[in-house]
Amino acid sequence: LAAFCAGLIMSRLTERLRAVAEFLRWGLPLCQTHTVEFYTRGLWEKFVALPPETVLGALSGDRLQRLLEEPAPQRPLEDAAGKNNSGFYNIFCKSTQRLINVQAFVLAAKFYSMPNLGVCISLEQILEAMDRKKKSSNQNQKPLHKMKTDNFMNDKKSHEVKLMSDLVDGIAKYYGLNQVIDLGSGKGYLSSFLSLQYNLKVYGIDSSNTNTHGANERNRKLKKHWTAYQRRAEANVRDQTLKEAKKSAKQDKEKCNANTSETWLRTNNSLQSQVQVAVSEAFGIESAEISPDPNIGITKNQYELKPEVQVQFIENNIPENVFLDILPTDAVEVDCSSKSNCRELCEEEKEQRKVASLKAKASRSKEANIYSPLTSFITAETELHDIVGDLEDCVIVGLHTCGDLAPSTLRLFSAVPEIKAVCSVGCCYHLLSEEHEMHEEETRGIWGFPLGRYLKEEGWFCGRNARMAACLALERVAVGQMLPTESLFYRAVLQVIVEECYGIKRSDRNIGKVYSKSSSFLDYVRISLKKLELDESKISDSLILEYFEKYKHRMNELEAFNMLKVVLGPCIEVLILLDRLCYLKEQENIAWSGLVKLFDPIKSPRCYAVVALKK
Repeated sequence: LAAFCAGLIMSRLTERLRAVAEFLRWGLPLCQTHTVEFYTRGLWEKFVALPPETVLGALSGDRLQRLLEEPAPQRPLEDAAGKNNSGFYNIFCKSTQRLINVQAFVLAAKFYSMPNLGVCISLEQILEAMDRKKKSSNQNQKPLHKMKTDNFMNDKKSHEVKLMSDLVDGIAKYYGLNQVIDLGSGKGYLSSFLSLQYNLKVYGIDSSNTNTHGANERNRKLKKHWTAYQRRAEANVRDQTLKEAKKSAKQDKEKCNANTSETWLRTNNSLQSQVQVAVSEAFGIESAEISPDPNIGITKNQYELKPEVQVQFIENNIPENVFLDILPTDAVEVDCSSKSNCRELCEEEKEQRKVASLKAKASRSKEANIYSPLTSFITAETELHDIVGDLEDCVIVGLHTCGDLAPSTLRLFSAVPEIKAVCSVGCCYHLLSEEHEMHEEETRGIWGFPLGRYLKEEGWFCGRNARMAACLALERVAVGQMLPTESLFYRAVLQVIVEECYGIKRSDRNIGKVYSKSSSFLDYVRISLKKLELDESKISDSLILEYFEKYKHRMNELEAFNMLKVVLGPCIEVLILLDRLCYLKEQENIAWSGLVKLFDPIKSPRCYAVVALKK
């Protein structure tokens, strides 16, 4: 980490951010448009000086896949972002800024994407770096059992939770921390897994009371599942240990000479050793705790089990004398002088064991993994002490925190002394607030973007539509998960109808997911007009179909235009993430900060985590 940190100094990071910003000054206008207005504003003619067939040919599935696999063009960032921007003139027309070279555009977009900028490390690299520290301080302890997340999560969420939990646990162990604050915890999947699998004390904070209630119920069920899972795993280990011990004892017994004292002592010692191994392996008991004198016979008192072990026997319906069953019948010396005394002692023992069992259970429930869902709306000015009463040194995390919650997480990390590390994966960039965007009067001046000094000084502005493009999934499109072109086409033609037939250019009403409920374009328009509360009688079915026929041959324009947005999307995401990283680099109390590629982008397109560690 130190080597990577030294290599990625602030000036170098700002240099890369500046280069990406210069490219986007040319390409961003493509993404600042809205698909709804594609035909009403003539977006293809305005921004692209090529036929749609040329663009689609360059961005077909196979070619897009090869583009992702091939290395990016090697040329210095400084040349591409020179003072006169001449490097971009072969991509965009100098006078009109229309796209004139789709191949050069695609290569430039790849060049300014995350994998090529040298600002990101892999999960394996950061875990290896922290592992070396843990090994040197004997903290490298792995959980006894691995929870199978795919039993109660979908494939995407399971993938995300497993990998992010590994990183968060690694950070917690690196600092010797036990508390985790999960912001935007939602249904509590990450929080529950961190508490159950890694025995961390987790507070999951979400603004939705419904999510908090659901997380509580889900956590209760998960704990039940986890307890049963642990018991099954322990039972399997114990059964295997007992089988091996009995088999070995039987072999020793056959070899035993009952008339030879020396042979009996050898057998006795062997059996003691086997029992010690069985107990210690099954329940983690140190062998020194059950090491009877090898010169005397085994007594029952020497095999009294610890209270917590007794609890495990009771919970799993295992007789406590199960280990004694593998010994010869005369191996146990009875301490009682009479049967009546033995019975009384057994009753006393039962009572003692009952009390010990209750104490052990109470202690275990108090000390065991804890996950506490809380409801609160988090901002950069939130007082965490007011929400988490026992706030201590901790890690703050967020898995796909929407909009401003991601930058608020970073601001809290910087401001709150108890937060020693942060691991934040953002999403929903379109919900970010921007400093140079129109805001309502009551909105306070703490914006989600930009965060860093450079973009603030440049007065940088993306806009909601461009931030929406940053959420597009290039890797998914490259493997065949195509964009919903027909539904977008329907909406764009509907806008033409609304403007030309009803004179409405903008409407605050949202038609929602009408396409999935429609059997045809005609049906789509009729349902949409009702949602927009427009008079359907003003337009006939035949006129609606005329509009469809007029524009259907231009559907490929819309498809090609959206493919250009898909290609440019990762560059906009890079701009947002580098801005966040620059913000962290500007803080004086941070020892290391970086971007970690955490997830498979096909499974989880928002795959980069912003990670920082305090001094």
